[in-house]
Amino acid sequence: MPIIESNYRPPFIFRQADIATIYSAKVRKVEGVEQKRERLDLEDGDFVDLDWSLSEQKSDTCILLLHGLEGAADRAYIRGTAKLFNQNGIDACAMNFRSCSGEMNRSFGCYHSGKTDDVLEVLNHITQDKAYKNVIIKGVSLGGNVALKLAGDNIGIPSALKAVIAVSTPCDLAGASDKIIGPRNFVYGKNFHVHLRKKIKAKQEIFPERISDEMIKSIKNLRDFDELYTSKAHGYKDADDYYEQCSSLNVLENIKVPTLILNAKNDSFLSEKSYPYEIAKNHKYVYLETPKYGGHVAFWQPGNVYYNEERALEFALEHL
Repeated sequence: MPIIESNYRPPFIFRQADIATIYSAKVRKVEGVEQKRERLDLEDGDFVDLDWSLSEQKSDTCILLLHGLEGAADRAYIRGTAKLFNQNGIDACAMNFRSCSGEMNRSFGCYHSGKTDDVLEVLNHITQDKAYKNVIIKGVSLGGNVALKLAGDNIGIPSALKAVIAVSTPCDLAGASDKIIGPRNFVYGKNFHVHLRKKIKAKQEIFPERISDEMIKSIKNLRDFDELYTSKAHGYKDADDYYEQCSSLNVLENIKVPTLILNAKNDSFLSEKSYPYEIAKNHKYVYLETPKYGGHVAFWQPGNVYYNEERALEFALEHL
């Protein structure tokens, strides 16, 4: 499909990537969304928590929302999308990845950028147990890569899946890791490091024989975490193997469902390979929109309906 020429033009202050990113993550609030939690027991004995918000009228359509690294279903970028879709007659299921709902999961592993099996179980729950006829997936950042990987693997996807939207997505995981641990993103990298150390310490309490104090001390950044924990806990040789096998860039050409990738050009987390222009130009299903501005998981607009949320709704309605 042709590359989409974006008409997103934020006010001057929100053209600065860090202002847009930090404001959207730390300041923005989204009220008026009532989320009710459902616990879904998984086939391997673990669980995920799903936060549902429903439209006023009964709906046969649901959007499945996937958050980013160390995010959760109660974040503003999830609630904002849920609210907008609810207002337009579409129910929302916001998935908390394993360990992200406020309660540690049971297994040694938790979630990662390519872990699609849990999402597939949730999809089957939505379409079979809940009987929704139409489903859209919107993933943000890490969740965007999971969504694209699921669509690109194209294994066991229910026919009810009508569209995928991926926002601020690191299609190239190795490149994104290098960006995040680089000097440009020191503040963000440090924030992730703090959260991930808390996560690994919580895991140590449950699995003391598998996580040593020395291991925790040696984790200095995101790549160390992926080298010492993520890769080993989920069956990969090392961080490089994990990044290579789980980057959605490798499977984009296999996607068979209408898919929108919305990545801002000034997103400091994304490497050049996360803007797959050549693939999108020649693809029947993949649409790529790369606004000049937007930051990471931001795209501020007046009225507290963000551009990425507005575009997700437009794209979904086009393909229902």
